Amino acid sequence: MSLDTLQIHSDRDAVAPRHIPRAQGAIDVSVYCRDGATRLFALRQSGCMKCVFPTIFRPDAEAVLVNTSGGVTGGDRISVLGAIGEDSTLTLTTQAAERIYRTTDGTTGGVQTRLCVAPGGRLNWLPQETIVFDRARLRRDLRIDLAKGATALLCETLVFGRAAMGETLQDVSLHDSIKITRCGLPLFLDAVRLNGAVAQHMDRAAIGNGAGVVATAVLVSPQAGLLLPKVRALLPATGGASLRNEDVLVVRALAEDSLALRRFMIPVLEHLAGQPLPAVWRL
Repeated sequence: MSLDTLQIHSDRDAVAPRHIPRAQGAIDVSVYCRDGATRLFALRQSGCMKCVFPTIFRPDAEAVLVNTSGGVTGGDRISVLGAIGEDSTLTLTTQAAERIYRTTDGTTGGVQTRLCVAPGGRLNWLPQETIVFDRARLRRDLRIDLAKGATALLCETLVFGRAAMGETLQDVSLHDSIKITRCGLPLFLDAVRLNGAVAQHMDRAAIGNGAGVVATAVLVSPQAGLLLPKVRALLPATGGASLRNEDVLVVRALAEDSLALRRFMIPVLEHLAGQPLPAVWRL
């Protein structure tokens, strides 16, 4: 190859658009009950998403979601589908905190989760924290569809920068929505939209009063009313709990950082779940 040809290739590479790889991953998992134990019915996993089962073939099963790409950034697409059969119980959690990294080209990452629970089934949706970095762009939608007689516990936690690293968020676009329905009718609808300087928004007394972490927990269960008094006793002044109706309990809590939040939210969630949290929460 001549020097002229090498120069042509060098010039072409200099002006060629840079290809930015995007992560795509999907999980589709379903469980059923047989002989009093929850068993795996089907599992499909693709791309960067994996699912492992520390415990199964018990009255309740536990599945851990793993994002092998290490986090979500602009243009990534993550999908989680789950079906909990009649009289079965499934706890879904994550291997570690999910990280929403800055986008390099202004595109938005997307995470969609849809979980369906049959009559007599129980879902515990307990992912670890979602850490949002500066210049992140994310749209995340969580939908839980309950049949009559189904129960569910969920908790979602947003961390706006790592306090120990002195991180502050000055340019973020975040749209986070949660929808819980029963027999097609809405039980709980919640949406958060934050744009721009999140640190300044959270400093406002009516929003966060300087908090760096916010958690939302919802329990749909006939036992909700009975569990409410102890939940309130476990929460600090920056948290609150109330009944949406007789069987829907909602918790919202703020904290300075994720460690401070975990100190009171772990006992709250274990009280609502009636059992210890998955082992990955304590590693």
